[in-house]
Amino acid sequence: MLEPGNNGTQLVRTPGLSRFDEIDHGFFSRHGGVSQGELASLNIGTAVNDDPDLVTKNRLAIARAMGADRLAFVKQVHGKEVVVLDSAPDPSSDPLWQTNLEADAIVTNLPGVFCAIAVADCQPILLYDPEKKAVGAVHSGWRGSLQNIAAHAVEAMVQAFGCNPAGMIAAIGPSLGACCAEFIHYRTEIPEKFWKYKDEKDHFDFWAVTRDQLTAAGLEGRNIDCANICTKCTPEHFFSYRASHAAGRFAGVIGLKPA
Repeated sequence: MLEPGNNGTQLVRTPGLSRFDEIDHGFFSRHGGVSQGELASLNIGTAVNDDPDLVTKNRLAIARAMGADRLAFVKQVHGKEVVVLDSAPDPSSDPLWQTNLEADAIVTNLPGVFCAIAVADCQPILLYDPEKKAVGAVHSGWRGSLQNIAAHAVEAMVQAFGCNPAGMIAAIGPSLGACCAEFIHYRTEIPEKFWKYKDEKDHFDFWAVTRDQLTAAGLEGRNIDCANICTKCTPEHFFSYRASHAAGRFAGVIGLKPA
């Protein structure tokens, strides 16, 4: 499940994306950082009462593990907006790039600029077009799934970089599985068209939702990997809000290697 990073971190990689030498990607576990207590130790979340200096050190550790020149974050709001990074940053700028733009996906075709998403039960979804050499990272909680954020990210890559969804590769990282995704108020929270993803215990399979949304957006089913790791079931390895409301956030990251 977990493989070692090059600096004490641990991460999950998926087979589809691992076939391409020109990119790197990973879903980082909570291990290998410097945060303390319930946030131990590789917390990258800035809104969980962690020491900002420790969060910065953790983010830099991830950037180093990926070999990234820049690690880019957005202000996640459980929406459907996508940030397109299509101009090279100042070479002298901070290796950690945080925008105040409210969005839940980042896409780019810039070598060395890695897209990062912070999660703790929400799905980190990574995208790659090997033809156009463009990548994307998506934060898809249940609210984002209802707004089809994954398809919005695919469409942003089509519009910005000329990507063909049929050739794109996707990976769904560790997140809340159907085993634990109970929604007791689903009748008021979740539109009826999604109820087909519910079992008799009112658990929803949002991994299946994402697969179906990506295929509807034009991806081939065979090009969609899922880590099949439930975060609530594995809090020893991944932060989970449902397992502990004081949870930190772990990273899903993808980028083109520096030129």
